Amino acid sequence: MLNRVKQHALAEDLGVSQSRISRWESGRSEPDDRARRKITRLLRARPETASDRALLDLVTQASTPVHLVCDLTHRLLAASPKRVRLWHVPVSELMDRPLWQFASESIRRIEHQLEDKGWFEPCGVDIVYRTERAEFTELTIPESDIRISRLALSDGRFARLVRDEPKAPA
Repeated sequence: MLNRVKQHALAEDLGVSQSRISRWESGRSEPDDRARRKITRLLRARPETASDRALLDLVTQASTPVHLVCDLTHRLLAASPKRVRLWHVPVSELMDRPLWQFASESIRRIEHQLEDKGWFEPCGVDIVYRTERAEFTELTIPESDIRISRLALSDGRFARLVRDEPKAPA
């Protein structure tokens, strides 16, 4: 069972066998586009409980540049005022939209290394990396060190906390 979705129920919902679901999970095969969209809808982060909403509040009230996205879809869930200051559009225009289109080259590169770095392990580590400046009409990503943390929401889905890593004292 993943995120409260049993293999049998998912297989039935998608019109495939449970063994096919197992092959997808093991990486021996991949779902087609229709199945992938349905799986994404089922597994994307949905902060719905009081504790999840408290996490959103902590992010939106943080005094440092920080934002929270769905770990699977990169949809924006919350952002602090200092993060929003780097954006050229109101936060409402980006809320609940995937931010992946704004990923710098180094962000895209690290995304492809997450599995090798243990990101998906039950007690995965934070990952710190350097990103270059990237300018978009909607927002600016400054050159900085970024720390990402994978956080489980109350329903078992995951969010990604993205923070600027403090500069080391000179």
